[in-house]
Amino acid sequence: MNDETQPKPRRKRWKRILKWTGGVILVALIAWAFIAYWTSTNDCERYAATPATPMKAIVYCDYGVPNLKLKEIEKPTPADDQLLVKVHAASVNPLDWHFVEGTPYMMRAMGVGLRKPKDTRLGVDFAGNVEAVGKNVTKFKVGDEVFGGKTGAFAEYVCVREPRAVALKPANITFEQAASVPIAAITALQGVRDKGKVQPGQKVLINGASGGVGTFAVQIAKSFGADVTGVCSTRNLDMVRSLGADQVIDYTKGDFTKSDQRYDVILDNVANRSLSEFRRVLKPNGIYVLIGGGGANENRWLGPGLTQAFKAMVLSKFVSQKMGMMLAELNQKDLTFLADLMQSGKVRPVIDRTYKLSELPQAIEYLEQGHARGKVVITAE
Repeated sequence: MNDETQPKPRRKRWKRILKWTGGVILVALIAWAFIAYWTSTNDCERYAATPATPMKAIVYCDYGVPNLKLKEIEKPTPADDQLLVKVHAASVNPLDWHFVEGTPYMMRAMGVGLRKPKDTRLGVDFAGNVEAVGKNVTKFKVGDEVFGGKTGAFAEYVCVREPRAVALKPANITFEQAASVPIAAITALQGVRDKGKVQPGQKVLINGASGGVGTFAVQIAKSFGADVTGVCSTRNLDMVRSLGADQVIDYTKGDFTKSDQRYDVILDNVANRSLSEFRRVLKPNGIYVLIGGGGANENRWLGPGLTQAFKAMVLSKFVSQKMGMMLAELNQKDLTFLADLMQSGKVRPVIDRTYKLSELPQAIEYLEQGHARGKVVITAE
């Protein structure tokens, strides 16, 4: 037998093995998805019972805005290291509509719930008064005005652990303003300070400067001494200027990626331009930070901005510019830092609309449209 022909049967054998292995894996994945889909459950059964100590809260037992219901459920009791907060206001974030709709669909496969939501409570941002404290709580007392983040904030009461994301509310802002802060402002702060590493005198461009994160990012970047350019629509130009932006670009009348200006840092809340376009206006050693992007119905499988984030992560390995995506982490230290900025007047929350707790479906539908100026807030009934 010719030596040159000997490896061929071996290659064919390996191909068969690989095909067989791939087929087994595919069948296993399909079987897992099928079982997970039809066996997925949540805790909605417990809402059928009459609560001994009732409170009003938003729950959803199935995906979709029409399934948001205001129900009476059991009022929580604080553990030893928790404080019970009477919620006066909460705020809506893009994450809320993603959970309600169960999109991107990858979220369902990652544990949110394939057929129906596993966690039936909604909302994170809250502000209110401390009504009770556990025996090990030392930093807070009954009557304190606080704000923070905890799943299930669309309710009359919420329990939160003392070391977690909760801080004293500044006296010079309202509960509604305080409730608009946690997710959006911490995202802006960590984007400016940690990912963008903004220094005094640097030129910072904020794409999507009039939204929830953008309005905070403009003010926080200014407090860090940056020269800030905000990108927004015509109707929001004056508002973004009032927040301290040094320059404002109307994206409906010009393409900022074709200008001669170069920026040290770009904070992208919209992902409406390609990476090559962003790189064109980014300095050779500049930093591009993707914070969000895409509408509620875009990229329903992988999620808004995920493709852009993956490209940025890969591209960053081969260019001098740093490009990547950030995920915010709620924590007490940053909430306290933001409280100090608000107390000093360097940051003021911007509220677009306010809805009652029973009107949460309308609030989420409004936010889904993508035209909110600042934050959308929910008030207690």
